[in-house]
Amino acid sequence: MTLDLLSVLVVSSVVVNVSGIVFIVETLLRRDDGAGRVWALGFLAAMLTTLAYVLWARSGVDLWALAAGNATFVTATGCMWLGCRRFNGRRIRRDGLLVAVGAGGAAVAVVVDGLPAGDWAGAVWMFVALTVLSSAAAVECLRGMLGGTRSAWVLAVVFGLQCGFYVGRTVVFLLAGPESALFRYAFGSIALSFGTVILTVVAVVILSVLRATRVPLFDPTGATLSDIARDGIVAEGVFAGMWSALCVRARQQGATVALVAVRIDDLAQMTTAFGGDVTGLVVDDWRRGVAASAPAGAILGEDSRAGLLVGCVVDDARGARSAATAVYRGVFDRLGAATHGIIPVVGVGVADSTIVGHDPHALIVAARDAALTAATRVDAAVVSVESREATQA
Repeated sequence: MTLDLLSVLVVSSVVVNVSGIVFIVETLLRRDDGAGRVWALGFLAAMLTTLAYVLWARSGVDLWALAAGNATFVTATGCMWLGCRRFNGRRIRRDGLLVAVGAGGAAVAVVVDGLPAGDWAGAVWMFVALTVLSSAAAVECLRGMLGGTRSAWVLAVVFGLQCGFYVGRTVVFLLAGPESALFRYAFGSIALSFGTVILTVVAVVILSVLRATRVPLFDPTGATLSDIARDGIVAEGVFAGMWSALCVRARQQGATVALVAVRIDDLAQMTTAFGGDVTGLVVDDWRRGVAASAPAGAILGEDSRAGLLVGCVVDDARGARSAATAVYRGVFDRLGAATHGIIPVVGVGVADSTIVGHDPHALIVAARDAALTAATRVDAAVVSVESREATQA
C-alpha cells in the first residue's frame, strides 16, 4: 500500500486537533490556571503545526507556512516541558524565554535556508531544539511531584521516545541526507506522522489523568466558595499572597517561619479502586485532620487537590519539625477514626527559613519535595529539608 504525504498529514491533523480540542475544553471546564493551562497552550500550538504543514504540503512554495509549522512544533514540545515544570511547582518564566528563542530560531532558520532547501529548510535547528526540549521534559517527569506519580513515568517514556527519534533523525539527516532510503522510511514525514498520532493519544490521556489529580471539575454551584476559607483552608492563590506577606514580615522582624506540606500520594489510585464518593470522604477527613492539628496561628492553603500547605511562625528548626509531626499525627488520628476504613499514603514535609531562607516560593518548593520524599519512604513520618532528616511520629 502506498501512502501519499498529504493524506497522512490530514489524518494526523485530525487526530491532533480532536485531542487538542478535548484537552482544551476540559481545561476550561476545570478552570485550570496551572500546569493544565500550559499544556493546553502546547496542544493549541500542535494544532497550528498540523494546519501549517498541510498548507505547506499543498503549495510547496508558501515558505511562511513551513516556518510557522516548525516554530509551533518547537513551541508545542516546549509547552509540554513548561507544563511539567509548573506541575512540579517550579518557576517557568525564564524557561519560557528559552522556548521562545528556540521557536523563533526555527522560523528564522527556514527563511535563511529558503525555497531551495524545500521541505527540509531549517530542519537541523528544529531537530536539535526538539531533541533538547523533549529530553528536558522526560527528565522533569521523573522529578518532584511528577516523579512520585506512576502515570508520569509513562509520560517520561513518551518524551524519551520523542527525544530518541529526533536524535536518530538528526544523525541520519546529517550523515545520509533526507533522500536516503533509511531516512525516508525510518525518519521521514510519514513515519513522523504515525508516531505523532500514537504519542498524541497517549499524552492526552496521561496529562488528563495527571491534571485530574490536581484540579477537580468546575462546579457552578460552588464557584463562590473557591476563594474563601473552607474548614480554615484558603484557596491556593489566596494562600500564596498571605504566605508571601508572612515571609516578608518575618524577615523584617528576624523571625523564623516554617512551611509544612501535606500530600496524598495515591489519590488517583483510590479514585479508580473505590470511586469518587469514597475518595471525597477520605479527602474531607484528611483536610479536617490537617486543620485541627495545625498551630492556631498558622495559615492553611490548598496545594492542588492532593496537597495542603501550612505556614506558621516557629521558634527554631526544632519547632518546625514539632509542628509537622503534630500535623502528621492529627491526620492519621482523624483518618483512623473514620468509618470508610481507607488509609491513604500521606507524605509530610517541612522547610524552615533557617535552612532555606525567607523566599516564599523556595520554601514551598522545598517543602513539597520533602513531602514527596516522605510519601515514598516507609520508615519516615515527616521529612525535614534540613539534610532530608526523617522524623518518626
